[in-house]
Amino acid sequence: MDFLYYILTGGILLISSPFVLLKAVVSPTFRKEILGKFEGAKTLPKLKESLWIHASSVGEVRLAKTIITLLQEQGEARPIVLSTFTPTGYALAVEEKLPNVFRLPLDFPLWLNPVFDRIEPSQLILIEAELWPCLLRQCKKRKIPVVQVNGRVSEKSIQRYGKFKSFFLWMTQAVVLFSMRSQTDADRLIELGIPEEKIQVTGNIKFDVLPTGSDELKSIVFNPSSFLIVFGSTRPGDEGPVMEAYIKLKKDFQNIIGVIAPRHMQRCREVEDLIREFSTEYTLLSNMPEGDWVNHSGSLILVDKMGVLNSFYANAKLAYVGGGFNPRFGGQNILEPAIFGTPMLFGKHMNNFEEEARLLVESGGGIQLQKEEELYQALKKLLLNSEERQKTGRAAAETVRNHRGAALRTVKIIEETR
Repeated sequence: MDFLYYILTGGILLISSPFVLLKAVVSPTFRKEILGKFEGAKTLPKLKESLWIHASSVGEVRLAKTIITLLQEQGEARPIVLSTFTPTGYALAVEEKLPNVFRLPLDFPLWLNPVFDRIEPSQLILIEAELWPCLLRQCKKRKIPVVQVNGRVSEKSIQRYGKFKSFFLWMTQAVVLFSMRSQTDADRLIELGIPEEKIQVTGNIKFDVLPTGSDELKSIVFNPSSFLIVFGSTRPGDEGPVMEAYIKLKKDFQNIIGVIAPRHMQRCREVEDLIREFSTEYTLLSNMPEGDWVNHSGSLILVDKMGVLNSFYANAKLAYVGGGFNPRFGGQNILEPAIFGTPMLFGKHMNNFEEEARLLVESGGGIQLQKEEELYQALKKLLLNSEERQKTGRAAAETVRNHRGAALRTVKIIEETR
């Protein structure tokens, strides 16, 4: 099957290459992206017996940082290597000064083999749902044990892989252990044909991730009568309902400060255009002298800087976390405000944060909305009821505290499967 897979993927790459080259010529951003992937691990020193950790994007890189820190504290002697898939994940890994960072190249032997030769991994750790057929088959060929940690299997993955179970089992032969976030994820793996003895439920490492950026606004003291409402990690389609809710709330409460933080910074221009359509005054965070906006009631701030969202969550009275009203996005990280005891609302489509949403709703620490039109009334209700707001915030923080410990269990698994 390996030969057939490489022939098929090689053919697809060959057919698509003229289109890729054309796009690279006309788009500097795309050209930079492709060159970054082709570069692979060439900039890294030659390593031996390394521990290779792969984290796709920003969220997984944060998990990787927690795991790497614990491994180093416990005396991990192997050189640690971290690969990412997205440019934002790579940028965060570099910013956090994580060891030996590089972009994972295209999933084909021509580009992957040089990576293996340069870092000579003794073990590969895949975070969450990153399963790449060629990467896994090369590990199988080279007898490199693979462990998936904080593993998740969404309903969409069940539908996709369920039609090709034999392919899924062939692809994952190199995985010696699936360390899953929840029993639901474990049951879905069993449904796909993975033997129970290769599966463990270790909990969700996201409960162990320490927030970043929380000290950036620590010195700012808010007027106790002001209400800071954060609309965080918004995705396309979120900002319209957010603006409608904000404008109504502004009429009801003169002392609110609204903050909109798009999930991807490149969307800031798009979000600015939408805010203008509502004829609402706003200010870019990057244009504000520190502290000028703090007690300016009725203001709206558009966050166009990376690494400060948790600072706003830490100071917020309420938060809405985006990405949950569209099944295509599957929600964003609702644990970020929960860590600070900030009551939060989110949409119904939380397939990427299914377990987190269930735990927070069951504990009373999070409010799940079924449709966008509910956002205004839900926020207004909490603004009017300080006792309910504080109760929800306490439940959110307690949920996080009660589910910590998965990171240590994961490090133990890495040590036992090396």
